[in-house]
Amino acid sequence: MEALRLVWDEAFTGYDFGDEHPMHPIRLELTARLATDLGLLDAAGVHVVSAEPPDDELLLSVHDADYIEAVRRASTRPVVSDLKFGLGSTDNPTFPGMHEASGRICAASREVALAVWSGQAEHGVNFTGGMHHAMPAAASGFCVYNDIGVAIQALLDAGAKRVAYVDVDVHHGDGVEKIFWDDPRVLTISLHENGRVLFPGTGFPEDLGGDAAQGTAVNVALPPGTSDAGWLRAFHSVVPSLLEAFEPEVLVTQQGCDSHVLDPLAHLALSLDCQRASYEALHEFAHRYAGGRWVAFGGGGYEIVDVVPRAWSHLIGIAAHRPIPPGTDVPAGWREYVNARCGRPAPQRMTDGANTDYRSWSTGYDPADAIDRVVLATRKAVFPLHGLDPYFD
Repeated sequence: MEALRLVWDEAFTGYDFGDEHPMHPIRLELTARLATDLGLLDAAGVHVVSAEPPDDELLLSVHDADYIEAVRRASTRPVVSDLKFGLGSTDNPTFPGMHEASGRICAASREVALAVWSGQAEHGVNFTGGMHHAMPAAASGFCVYNDIGVAIQALLDAGAKRVAYVDVDVHHGDGVEKIFWDDPRVLTISLHENGRVLFPGTGFPEDLGGDAAQGTAVNVALPPGTSDAGWLRAFHSVVPSLLEAFEPEVLVTQQGCDSHVLDPLAHLALSLDCQRASYEALHEFAHRYAGGRWVAFGGGGYEIVDVVPRAWSHLIGIAAHRPIPPGTDVPAGWREYVNARCGRPAPQRMTDGANTDYRSWSTGYDPADAIDRVVLATRKAVFPLHGLDPYFD
């Protein structure tokens, strides 16, 4: 069995909204180059794969036919603006080959998900994916096709009876939640900055799933300025208890790293070390609750030099069972490449030097603490639906 099936090919940089767009494909190039220089892509047990654009059947598993046709039409005539389908907006400008580039990501995400489900690989990572905002009939939030939804649906079609999805991107994972809103086989958990102050404006504790799937949508809406200790307290106060109760057969996660304090598009204040700690925890949860089956995706992240490459290199190392010690020096060759390619200095080490200690929920609820109020709101809304006590572990 492969330790890790990993998606990478320079063809994935074809998902390109233009030089002025925050989701610049250089963040993928720099991640792959850093992971390579750290010895991860050619490590024993790591199998790197690509994918070709799929036929429409795969996309139709989660998207409407009219929408797919609109994306195809806009891809061949990029000046076309079709705002009915979210295409041609500032967030989602059209570009040549958009249909093929977006579809390729979906095909790759299905590839790694099914490799994990079939036992060919223990873990799967597609850091080029994670397009969690794409809706069944519209592009949204830099996302054209929802590769995570495609991957989860492929797992269900292959026989999975319970799939858990945990999204740690700073933005609410609204597209994945929408796709599986009425499906009790899929538990979606999203930890994000409060939608009252950040796109997409959704994801509140009372959003629990459809009538036939109450309690399978879980939302932790964190206040702006949340930093490491509070974020980790919220994460550990919600995620493991629900995973244990749900008993997933596979764990799917989205590792958007735009929760970092340096990210220009949001207002949380996490360190790289906190993000790394969450990846380690999710890896542990996959082994503890899902038989070791873990499929992880990239997502948001717009500090393209200091944050994204280091964060997702840590993700790859953890998934490959070759974690990078935080104190590791960033390879000199990569730093030189960044300086030449981007005209700016690169970070020196694979850490921000932050402390990742936090208080567990077992220490008790503090009504004066804003994080505790958020956590309790989510636990009170969801935990009883899973037979869990909202106040005590």
